[in-house]
Amino acid sequence: MKIKINRSILWTESFVNELVSAGIKYVCISPGSRNTPLTLAFARNKKIRSYILVDERSCAFFALGLAKSSNTPVVLVCTSGTATAEFYPAIIEAYQQRVPLIVCTADRPPELQGVGANQTINQNNLYKNHICWFVDVGLPQPSLKGIRHIKAIAQRGVFESFVKSKGPVHLNFPFRKPFEPESYTDEINNDLLEFSKNFSFKQQFALNGKDSKNIKNQKWFREIAGMIIKSKRILIIAGPENYNSAFPANVMNLAKELCCPIIADGCSNIRFGSHDKDYIISNFDAFLRSESFTRKLKPDLILHFGRTITSKALDTFLENCNTARYMINDSGDWFDPSNKALGAFDCKPFLFCEKMTEFLEKKKLTKKFFPGKRDAESWLDRFLNADKISQKIKSSVIEKSKPLNETRIISEILKLIPSGSQIMLSNSLPVRDFDSFAQCSGKQITVFNNRGASGIDGIISTALGIKTGCNKPTVLITGDLAFYYDINGLLAAKKYSLPLIIILVNNNGGGIFHILPISNYGKVFNDFFTTPHNLDFSHFVRAFGGNYKKVKSWSGFRTVFKNSFKGKNFSVIEIQTKAAQSLKLRKKFWNEVSKKLK
Repeated sequence: MKIKINRSILWTESFVNELVSAGIKYVCISPGSRNTPLTLAFARNKKIRSYILVDERSCAFFALGLAKSSNTPVVLVCTSGTATAEFYPAIIEAYQQRVPLIVCTADRPPELQGVGANQTINQNNLYKNHICWFVDVGLPQPSLKGIRHIKAIAQRGVFESFVKSKGPVHLNFPFRKPFEPESYTDEINNDLLEFSKNFSFKQQFALNGKDSKNIKNQKWFREIAGMIIKSKRILIIAGPENYNSAFPANVMNLAKELCCPIIADGCSNIRFGSHDKDYIISNFDAFLRSESFTRKLKPDLILHFGRTITSKALDTFLENCNTARYMINDSGDWFDPSNKALGAFDCKPFLFCEKMTEFLEKKKLTKKFFPGKRDAESWLDRFLNADKISQKIKSSVIEKSKPLNETRIISEILKLIPSGSQIMLSNSLPVRDFDSFAQCSGKQITVFNNRGASGIDGIISTALGIKTGCNKPTVLITGDLAFYYDINGLLAAKKYSLPLIIILVNNNGGGIFHILPISNYGKVFNDFFTTPHNLDFSHFVRAFGGNYKKVKSWSGFRTVFKNSFKGKNFSVIEIQTKAAQSLKLRKKFWNEVSKKLK
């Protein structure tokens, strides 16, 4: 029996069916004409949740946030031409942070390339420096061989983005007209149609990572163990990462075994939760600015989990530190701008901590382990004492400061935010302030960021994607420039009724530049770097149907913040600050810590 079909629709529906069989749940689509076959295939499949976002840049960052919080690959779809370029900023961020995206760009057929056809650019491997895999899938082929080909591409797209090596993959889809289902192009046998609908992917994809129980027999593991046994002063760094839930307890057990401090980045997520935090150091950014104090800190060995650290003070300390350092993360990525680390190893951090603790406990039974334990205890006490002193000064200088300022915002939010919430941190100052001023808490809080490339574009859209992927109370802390960059992203909040809470820290320009040497250059600094915008953001927020409040006191902020969790629409709470005044508070805090630690 012959059945009339449109070859492009058969092609894309076969592709989407295969994605579903691999467990794909979400697609984010920017409307266009050339991507009609892809859009219709996703729209007609009830097993995939579709989000339609007009602005391609916003759409891509929304997908990025959705992939982060759901921990599954998210599909991105757009039309041909410059629409594909709008995806690029989010693809770069996804590549840098190893976030799985399956990017599907529609394209013109070969005969329309290079002849001046409308909306046609060279899309061949367009994102080549920032993707894990690229394939031009070719024109639709209504044959058994063709359908097998497109199904295989769907399977491999999932594998390359999530199993082999997390990150974005790019699939380029050229199409000839016509695109619509009832614009028939071919007749096929019913067997081929049924084959296109069947699932070939028999097994759900699995999380990437080295879970081998034989890790203790691997050469690199034994090399690090040997270094640990010889070392008296060990330092653990927990860099930014959404670690496995077992990591906080496991890294604490290892720290206790080694009698060493854990430098916990604000985005490491281990400052929060019910686990033991006795050895976690959170005020390091303050006391590592003291040259007299850091001169006395000479670790024998550094174990660095997760990604590149946020703190400039810690970064400077590591640059000046000629200590053996090893990096352990899921993919063996090299997160060392100082280029002083000895190696990077692909192992799940929670597993490394668990197996190393077991290994050392067994060694301890021989009574040969840790001949310098007393030195290790003294080493740990230095960090714990400095952290305690810094916290006391922070409470006095920062947490009791009267005028609205950038430095106190973090502590106020952490006091009020409900346990089980999510926080998205914008670049540039918010993520740094969070790292500097977020104290340890028993609340269960998950922290997200876009620190892969550290851009300020797409921040609102990313936060909305995070809110969508995990429907928990979600707070975005952002500066005014990042807010301005992604105002278009608010359309998703309106369209999908996403009650995101946005803390808008408005210092009327690039406040981050006040801490840089260029701030001493007067008119050039004001005209070319801070670039004040003098915008009234209330009009933008209300145009998108959001709730807007500008607060003028800390008591007013507390009231508005608590009430914002009751709203059904997104809310923007604006706090106007003076960058120079906030910088004075930071410097006062740093200076008092340095004086106390001399």
